[in-house]
Amino acid sequence: MADGRAPAGSGGENLLFLTDEQLRQGSEAMFFAYRGFTADPDRILMDLAYGRAHHRAIHFINRAPGTTVNNLLNILGVTKQSLNRVLRSLIADGLVESRVGRNDKRERHLYLTEDGQTLERQLSDAQRARLRAAYREAGPEAVAGFRRVLEAMMDPEMRASYARLRETGG
Repeated sequence: MADGRAPAGSGGENLLFLTDEQLRQGSEAMFFAYRGFTADPDRILMDLAYGRAHHRAIHFINRAPGTTVNNLLNILGVTKQSLNRVLRSLIADGLVESRVGRNDKRERHLYLTEDGQTLERQLSDAQRARLRAAYREAGPEAVAGFRRVLEAMMDPEMRASYARLRETGG
């Protein structure tokens, strides 16, 4: 229904009046789904002695080649020190290239190397396969509803960053 409630007889709860227990179950489902979503990339990253921070950096550098370190800091919401540790290892291992800005020499623009693109593809392929299977099982209405729930959970600034990323690729 357009008012956010499940149609009568659909087996769904009235979405406007969820109990604490239903919300707890939703939180737990999200926790376990996140574990599943990250499990395949985690196995790939473990062999390289990388973690999820490396994965997130690689993902967003791929989404917006040439992104600046400052933009990546804003997207990831991590400290400069934390991001620098991640970037140093990715650059040293030949997965990311850092170039000085043309207009502002203080800026660093980040690009994936061929090896970085290959790793990003492996990580993303694993997650896309899991998402594709889940989306196919849930159906198009559930997928649209899931996206709306995820967007509604974002803080306004995160939602704005997400919208920019979707519109411009970076």
